[in-house]
Amino acid sequence: MGILRLSHVDITVPDLDLASAYYTDVMGMIEVERTSDRAFFKCWDEEDHHSLAVRYDPRVGIDRFSFKVEDDDDLADLEARVEKFGFRVDRVSRGEEIGQGESIRFATPSGHTMELVREVEQVGGLLPKVNPPPVPLDLPGIAPPRMDHLLVTAEEVGEATRFYTDVLGFRITEQLLDGDGHQIGTWLERSHSPHDLAVVSGPNGGLHHFAFWLDAWDDVRRSADILAYHAVQIDVGPTRHGITRGSTIYFFDPMGTRNEVFTGGYRPDPDFPTITWTEDNIGKAIFYYEGELNERFMKVHT
Repeated sequence: MGILRLSHVDITVPDLDLASAYYTDVMGMIEVERTSDRAFFKCWDEEDHHSLAVRYDPRVGIDRFSFKVEDDDDLADLEARVEKFGFRVDRVSRGEEIGQGESIRFATPSGHTMELVREVEQVGGLLPKVNPPPVPLDLPGIAPPRMDHLLVTAEEVGEATRFYTDVLGFRITEQLLDGDGHQIGTWLERSHSPHDLAVVSGPNGGLHHFAFWLDAWDDVRRSADILAYHAVQIDVGPTRHGITRGSTIYFFDPMGTRNEVFTGGYRPDPDFPTITWTEDNIGKAIFYYEGELNERFMKVHT
């Protein structure tokens, strides 16, 4: 089957204690493990060791992003595909990275470091597997059940997209085209969600945001109350996307990395056709209610 879903996002922060306070108290994640320079977090309904890792560094940015594959043969197959495309692949041995087994790591055309991992330590979610309640009680903060997707920037969106589709097997659910028909944004999936990964025009190596899944629109509205209470800077929302049809809020963690909470959208079946938006309708494509973009949303990234 190849790539299953997003595994984890790794970012850099200048203050580990501040990052931990925000991602546990405001976002409601669980800090699973801490070293002298890294902290690892998971959401309450995730089985794997972590979905977010933060590393101390004076620079705010992205270290890498990791997707999970179905079996060991997928690692070997995708390693060969990436090398055939022309990128060097590094093998990461079991135990070399906290919480995960053997992995492969390589650069992408957009200047990001991507990782594929087969085995991740299972630490379990907060609910029992027999007769569970719908949600754990008394969770702090927003408490999303899982990480959902990320959006990165690329100077050549079309080139990056071809790598993800032709080499790694992603499928385009939606695309945004400029007046000349060139891709300036693509939304790609592997898990039969509206998107697991998106690529938009911008500097190579940039992270626009990573997003957490919420179960309902009421959870999005509740998130806005929690963010406002904690004086977290909201970028846009609550609102709806035209692309993906999801409901959303964008906001910034204390270090300046953009987060999103997201719900809704559609299920793209295997025969789901690619939806195309044109640049003259970009406002509604991104923010359907407002019909326009703010300059910060277009330009700010880490």
